[in-house]
Formats: sequence, C-alpha cells, structure tokens
Amino acid sequence: MKILVTGTAGFIGSALALRLLARGDEVIGVDNLNDYYDVNLKLARLERVKAHPGFTDVRADIADRAAMEALFARHKPQRVVNLAAQAGVRYSLENPQAYVDTNLVGFINILEGCRHHGVENLVYASSSSVYGANTTMPFTVHDNVDHPMSLYAASKKANELMAHTYSALYGLPTVGLRFFTVYGPWGRPDMALFLFTRNILEGKPIDVFNYGRHRRDFTYIDDIVEGVIRTLDRVAGPNPAWSGAEPDSATSFAPYRLYNIGNNQPVELLHYIQVLEDCLGMKAEKNLLPLQPGDVPDTYADVQDLVNDVGYRPCTPVEQGVEHFVRWYRDFYKV
Repeated sequence: MKILVTGTAGFIGSALALRLLARGDEVIGVDNLNDYYDVNLKLARLERVKAHPGFTDVRADIADRAAMEALFARHKPQRVVNLAAQAGVRYSLENPQAYVDTNLVGFINILEGCRHHGVENLVYASSSSVYGANTTMPFTVHDNVDHPMSLYAASKKANELMAHTYSALYGLPTVGLRFFTVYGPWGRPDMALFLFTRNILEGKPIDVFNYGRHRRDFTYIDDIVEGVIRTLDRVAGPNPAWSGAEPDSATSFAPYRLYNIGNNQPVELLHYIQVLEDCLGMKAEKNLLPLQPGDVPDTYADVQDLVNDVGYRPCTPVEQGVEHFVRWYRDFYKV
C-alpha cells in the first residue's frame, strides 16, 4: 500500500515507517523537524528511514494548509497514520499555542486531505492523557473522558471528536489510538527514561516526581508499532449495536473506533528506576518531589477491545524494554 505517515522523524513515526517499509509498503513521510528537542536525534532517526528506496521524504508542517493540500493531491495515499503532534504534558503549560497549531489546525488539515482524496483508513495518535481526572482503573475506552488535566490532553480529546465528525459526515474510517507512556530505543529526550539515563551516567541527580509513587503503564515501542499496524490493516467500520440512547464513546454508528495501546501492567516509578539502575550498574541520586501540575497519579490500560478486534496485546516487560534502551543509548552516545 501507499501510506502517508506524519511525524517520521519522531520516535514512533520513524519506528513505524521502518516496519511498513520492511513489509513492502510505500511510505510518504512528513516531518517539519521542529526543535522541541534535539534535532540531531530526529535527523539520525530519519537517516535510517531514508536509506530505504520505498520512502519519500517530505519536509512540511501539517499546520500548513497549502502544503498538506498539495501533498495529498500529488501522492494520493491509500491510508494515513497521523503521528505528528506537539507532544508533552508539561510543555503545554508553557507554550499552549504550539498545541493549537499542530494538534488542532494540523489535524484538521489531515482530515480534509483524507476526506477529499478517498483515503481508506485514517489512524491517528491520541493519548492516555485524555483520561485526566478519571480514577477508575484500568482505563477503558468506553469511559467518559471529559475532564482533561492539561491542554495537551484536551487537544487529543479534541482530535477524537474531530475524527468522529468526519467519520459521521463523510464516512471516513478513523481509528484513534490512546498510547500509554511509550519508551524504548530512539526514544524522546524529554521522557523520564532518557532524562534518568543521561543524568545517572553523568553523575547528576534525577528529579523523581510524586516521590516515585505514581504508576505508569510503560509500553515498549515495538508493541506500540505492532498495535498501529494491526489497526491500520483493519479498516474501521460502524458498530451495528450502537445506540444513541446509551452511546458508547469508543464506537459509533459511523466507521469510528478508539483503542488503548498499553502494556496492561502498571509499574511504580521507583521500580522503573530500580530496573534502570540494574541495567546501568549504577545507583541514582534522587530528588524526591511532589506531583507536577497536569500530571496524573496512575495510568493503566484496559486493552480488551484491541484484543477482541485485532487479536493483539502488548506484552514486553519493563526489564527487557529498559535493557534494550540502555544498550541503544550507550551505543548511540558512546558512553
């Protein structure tokens, strides 16, 4: 297939593009290479993807309406995976406008491109952050998620609403994927594992929020990519049992689906750090701090819908995933 993947210099986007190319798909990759974090890391990821003859590299911002219109008109992708986004809960407190530009304006440009060019299936990144103030565990896609705790979370919830509108109005199949704390080789430098590893190796203390007591459903990058591919290959359809009298938020009378992609095994942050210490053979000096604004104490994914519909359940234990990350980090940074 010819597949448009946005955010191909990103952590998940580059890993996905490599998998799609390896199985014989043609990938049109879009990225604006913004400087939210180290551009050299983005370029290194991109070089791995660009080495493949089936890849077309497009330097563009999804918030650029004219550029997106021209892209869809020229390449006419059969399916689309939108992973380009302004990421980060904490940064959304500092620069909210960036989230409006990329996550809202950019996403409507993607939806319009899909609508006008007959795209068969749109898969897009949502986030576990949409669960916000919810406390019932595990988080299920069938729960109400109207109480976000950050603008980042609100922008991802808005993406789900926007996608449903296009599914309902134009019959565009859309699949929203709520990712849970993705980690692994080639990961993002603003994420805890990356920050912890760098500081420990440099002999610097690490900031441990909520005194290390919060739990995250840490999900390994390969498990995320497998989930994306499974849902990309299965075109979303209407739920024939859907009822407006008792509306299910995860499905619809329209071709619309939501899924959690998480490891389904929450891990306390202090244990995660201990695993990292074991892999590095070094102990961390910890600054124990309270929970940050915008953060939630725990995340825990119910993935039963993913299992039921595409037969997949993420399963990589943190001990294995962190070891793979540390091996990559030491090799990439020569430390």
